[in-house]
Amino acid sequence: MENSKVQEILEKQVLTVVKAVEDKIDEEIAALDRLDNDDLEALRERRLQQMKKMAEKRSRWIGLGHGEYSEIPAEKDFFSIVKASERVVCHFYRENWPCKVMDKHLSLLAKRHIETRFVKIHAEKSPFLAERLKIVVLPTLALIKNAKVDDYLVGFDELGGTDEFATEDLEDRLAKAQVIFSEGESSLHASKSGTQSKRSVRQSSNADSSDSD
Repeated sequence: MENSKVQEILEKQVLTVVKAVEDKIDEEIAALDRLDNDDLEALRERRLQQMKKMAEKRSRWIGLGHGEYSEIPAEKDFFSIVKASERVVCHFYRENWPCKVMDKHLSLLAKRHIETRFVKIHAEKSPFLAERLKIVVLPTLALIKNAKVDDYLVGFDELGGTDEFATEDLEDRLAKAQVIFSEGESSLHASKSGTQSKRSVRQSSNADSSDSD
């Protein structure tokens, strides 16, 4: 008896959801039916303009080096790079295993989020910047918006305290800092690749583990 009541409640809930979805679709169809040719042309033109602007943005971003994870050759180049792009993620690193883990995640995110410039700079070869930005623990990510450091991600503490975090953990943290767009605007990878992308970098790179300090 009790099971039949639960089944009845579930069926009612499903019917309610289905009815709500159908009502929403009916509203959208009715709205389209009310549009005349001029309205449709205006919508089409607006969409074309949006697509044109996005294409121009993508072209400009790629021209600035977005879509790739690259190294800043000298600390004097840091300033011109952060001034050229609205959003920059800069990895202060040294040659150790934790920084290599971060490198591999950032390489993936650079391709996924071309709206943001992803770069790295050797902290020990950049003493002026390291002191100015108070870089102590490595890896440290400086999250830069409009040529100003807006936030830092220091080590792996905010990523579960382990080097086995998923790329999506880092992606979520950067999105919260608003240094990347949540959906990866103009992404070169329009959708996340599920299981493969959620594997930890360490799981896919066991051969590199001998590089650990």
